Amino acid sequence: MDVILSVPIISYFGGPMLSSWSGSMNLLFFYMTWTTLVLSHPAWKIELVGTVAVRIVFWLAPSLAFLLFDTLIPSLAEPIKLYGSASLPRRNAASLLRQLLLAIFNLALTTAVQAGISFGATTVLRHPLFRASTRLPLPWQILKHILMLYTAREVLTYYIHRYVLHSRGIFARLHSAYAHAHKRASPYALMVYTDHPLPLLLSRTLPVYLPAVAIQPHLLTYFLFTILTTLEEMLSMSSYSIVPGIVMGGITRRTAAHYASGGRGNYGAWGLLDWISGTNVGKNAVEDAQEEAERREPAERTRQASSTGSIVQDALDGLKKGRKSRKRSSD
Repeated sequence: MDVILSVPIISYFGGPMLSSWSGSMNLLFFYMTWTTLVLSHPAWKIELVGTVAVRIVFWLAPSLAFLLFDTLIPSLAEPIKLYGSASLPRRNAASLLRQLLLAIFNLALTTAVQAGISFGATTVLRHPLFRASTRLPLPWQILKHILMLYTAREVLTYYIHRYVLHSRGIFARLHSAYAHAHKRASPYALMVYTDHPLPLLLSRTLPVYLPAVAIQPHLLTYFLFTILTTLEEMLSMSSYSIVPGIVMGGITRRTAAHYASGGRGNYGAWGLLDWISGTNVGKNAVEDAQEEAERREPAERTRQASSTGSIVQDALDGLKKGRKSRKRSSD
């Protein structure tokens, strides 16, 4: 994924490549903090507090900031929304307050469910679901587990979304009544957690938590995966046309198209299974990536040419100054 996160665990990735004293100190500080945390608290408590902190920092806080921007300055927000005014939240204080309260309730509910599973597993199995040892995982182990978790998440998200939430039955009706209440309008970031609690547990919590429980990676790996998926969900639901990155921009466009079409396609998180199954609405994941790469290529060539031109111009200016100074000295 092309979104770069500035979080403490990143210092561990870059630790072996950092030769500066500041890099070594950051890694040492991170290790000391993590060791103190692991030795003073049970793993299930670290898991829950860390997960809630991730949701607040990478979803709730940015979502509220985006909501304020969209509602207070709609004239600036509308031009950078994928569907213009249809992507803006309704400027109804009572409605927005209800959505915010529902989002906070759903966040508390998913945390309670996760707490019950984690605490129950620790009590029954006599060991935590995630390894929270002082020994840090190796970078290649983190990468392997992240790839496995993303693959499982994509499969679960696609099939749950397509065959449970957009089929027939109680879950589909609840999902339609809450997530797709405003027909043919693209979403905004707060709506990540404004679905009905039951469909929300299936569509947001299960695809992330179930693979992690099955694989049981190091707790730091689980935190990194939770950070990446939370940030991805928040940006993909924002409907902003200026979301950076070849991959992330395509995910945002496909998510907006899913809502604007009333849920007729784009069921997966990354769009790979939609591309394979032919359930795309608009451009598929491959077409999006190709188009974005082609769009950026001329701009990159322009920047390179501009940079080269500046270097040549500086060299010419330097030669002119040298000639002038030599002429003055000869005079």
